[in-house]
Amino acid sequence: MAKGIILTGDRPTGKLHIGHYVGSLKNRVELQNSGDFEPFIMIADTQALTDNARNPEKIKNSLIEVALDYLAVGIDPAKSTIFVQSQIPALFELTAYYLDLVSVARLERNPTVKSEIKQKGFGESLPAGFLIYPVSQAADITAFKADLVPVGDDQEPMLEQTREVVRAFNSAYDTDVLVEPKGYFPPKGQGRIPGLDGNAKMSKSLGNAIYLSDTEEELHKKVMSMYTDPLHIKIDDPGHIEGNTVFTYLNIFDQDKAKVAELKEQYQAGGLGDVKIKKYLFEVLNEEFTPIRERRLEFAKDPQAVYDMLQAGSKRANEVANQTLQEVRAAIGFNYFD
Repeated sequence: MAKGIILTGDRPTGKLHIGHYVGSLKNRVELQNSGDFEPFIMIADTQALTDNARNPEKIKNSLIEVALDYLAVGIDPAKSTIFVQSQIPALFELTAYYLDLVSVARLERNPTVKSEIKQKGFGESLPAGFLIYPVSQAADITAFKADLVPVGDDQEPMLEQTREVVRAFNSAYDTDVLVEPKGYFPPKGQGRIPGLDGNAKMSKSLGNAIYLSDTEEELHKKVMSMYTDPLHIKIDDPGHIEGNTVFTYLNIFDQDKAKVAELKEQYQAGGLGDVKIKKYLFEVLNEEFTPIRERRLEFAKDPQAVYDMLQAGSKRANEVANQTLQEVRAAIGFNYFD
């Protein structure tokens, strides 16, 4: 039985945070270790350039940081092909072909793109490359004929845009060369982890993130600053669970669900202080992320080995993407000299 194909990745604009971890990284490791899939894990440096074109050093410096995060959480280059987007020329040619099958109006309706454009405040200075990056993502996915894409819940509109591209291409050129992907999502309620400040989404740009590389001291400081219940002023005051970031994190990370239920009951009745539950959350998070932090430090001792791994992965990814590109050219009729 043939293995399924996975394609997923992240933009190198800084280190990865625990929102990435629960949103997709854990699923990537799980699927990789199942043995049922051939994973391709991409560091999307070209996509990062769409809103960092005048700051390429940020991307260059972040490349190894993302690679270290991948290795630290358990993505294994012996089981997964980890590669760099800019090193795969076929992706850009595929993007050019797909752009002719997508309208500007459709791109402007994409809710994920609309939300990100608003968040970044582009206004009239919106880069064209940013607007069309869902088409670039379609090229990334289809180049490897990925049938499964581990992503967070907010990426479903991007996957639907890819499926539309696949259907449009296969219909226009009477072929079945491209494959429609499905999403693989985190457990219900874990797709979008809030930031430390209670903001609906953890984000590097909002400065409300816990990073996989944070030291124990940094983790402790961030947890103790976390948003809870502004009405819970005294320990004896009844506390609110809804919208309380500490309990949201405990729901996600603490495997002792009976303990979490007990803490919720005490907090709502009054008599449990914010400092105490924050200290408990710190213990839970530190137990989860200490092994990841330690593995990351070990991999960071040999950065050249990490770059060698990325080069080898990019070579392998090139072979696969070039094969798809040849099939796409043939379907269009651009194989004049074959």
